[in-house]
Amino acid sequence: MNVIKVAIADDHKIFRKGVILSLRPYNNIKFVLEAENGDELLAGLPEAQPDVILMDLRMPQKDGIETTKIVSKQFPNIFVLVLSMYEDERFVSHLMENGANGYLLKNAEPQEIRKAIMDVFEKGYYLNNFVNRILIKKAHAKQKTIPSLNSEITISDKEREVLRFICMEFTAQEIAQKMDISPRTVEAIKDRLMERFGSKNTAGLVFFAVKNNLVD
Repeated sequence: MNVIKVAIADDHKIFRKGVILSLRPYNNIKFVLEAENGDELLAGLPEAQPDVILMDLRMPQKDGIETTKIVSKQFPNIFVLVLSMYEDERFVSHLMENGANGYLLKNAEPQEIRKAIMDVFEKGYYLNNFVNRILIKKAHAKQKTIPSLNSEITISDKEREVLRFICMEFTAQEIAQKMDISPRTVEAIKDRLMERFGSKNTAGLVFFAVKNNLVD
C-alpha cells in the first residue's frame, strides 16, 4: 500500500497534534509538514512535497481560502482537504470551485478523515453526506446565472459517460475498462471537460456536473 504524505495547516497546535495522533494507527499515512498559517505552509511545500494537505480556513497571515487557491495554481499535484469548523454552504461551494478536493468538518471521526485522504489521493476528490446535501440543494435551487449547455458548449455521449463514471467515484483505470478505452483517453476527456467548464480539479468538475444536471 502506498504511503500518503500529508501536511496539516492549522493555527491551533492542540488540534494539529490531535489529528496527527488520531491518524497514527494508519501506517499508510505519514505527516511530513505542520504549519500554523498559509505562509508557513507554502514555504514548506517544496521541501516536504506532501500528497494531501489538511487545510484549516481561519488562520493568521494567510487564511485557508487564499492558500487553497494558491496551492491549486502553484502546486496542482497536491490535493487539498479543507478541515473546518464552518458548516456553511457558501464556504463549501466557493472552495470546491476554487481548488479544494474535499470539505470536512472538524468534528469528523478519524476514520472519515482517513477515508477522505485516501479518496482524494486515489480519485482526486472526496464527497461526504454534508457536501452532497449542498450539491443537491444547488442543483435544485434557482440561481440568476447558471452555466448551461447551449449551442456554443456541447458535450458528446462519450464525454457524458466518462463524466457519469467520474461522479460515481470510479478511477480512470476502472472507467477505461468499463468503456473499453485506454486510461490515457479517459484522462484526456476529463482534462478537456475541466478546461471547458473552468474546473480546477476533479472535485470541481464533479461539483459543476451535479450542480448543472449534466449527469443522471
